[in-house]
Amino acid sequence: MKLYFHPASTTSRIVLLFAAEEGIELKPEVVDILSGAHLSGSFPSVNPKRLVPALEDDGFIVSESAAILRYLAAKTGSAAYPTDLRERARVDEMVDYLNSDFYRDWGYNLIYPQLFPHHKRDSDAAQQCTVHWGQERVRNGLAYLDSVLASRRHLAGDKLTIADYFGAGILSAGELIRVDLTQYPNLNRWYESMRALPSWPRVSEALEGFKGMLKDTPFVSIP
Repeated sequence: MKLYFHPASTTSRIVLLFAAEEGIELKPEVVDILSGAHLSGSFPSVNPKRLVPALEDDGFIVSESAAILRYLAAKTGSAAYPTDLRERARVDEMVDYLNSDFYRDWGYNLIYPQLFPHHKRDSDAAQQCTVHWGQERVRNGLAYLDSVLASRRHLAGDKLTIADYFGAGILSAGELIRVDLTQYPNLNRWYESMRALPSWPRVSEALEGFKGMLKDTPFVSIP
């Protein structure tokens, strides 16, 4: 199986971490999104949405990191995606919440408008309103996740699942704008347990490099 990805991509790192921890062998194909390689050449024929990651398995292509996680877990029989219908529904419920409701505000209303010029709003007033709206919504989301983890070891129960890999990858983007999770003790405990996974340092090398580049940049964050 071939994975088209970029190491700085949040959603790519989700898949890379899961595959590394599960021992799933993937042939890596870096798509240099920083130079626009995802917009031209052969990649649009792989993923017409022109986004990474994308997985190719013997001519069958899957895009979207959550779908890729489910595909890899089901294909390999991973315990991280339980076969019990109710347990699987809890996993899917959390992945879908993180991927839609939470990520919309976390990524596209708080983090990315402050990091990337193509996400910045057209006026200073619009930018400020977007970021502060995202900040307030994110606080609600973080409080919700903290409450969930008050009675669970992991996001979907007491076992490590693809919801944890997905959630940890999404949460890791907050390190770029220096989000402080210590005010959410249950969430912070869980996130630190994910950061302690053996493969995390290698998968997160690009994230750490990006953080270093931004160390003196002021951000609206979650203090």
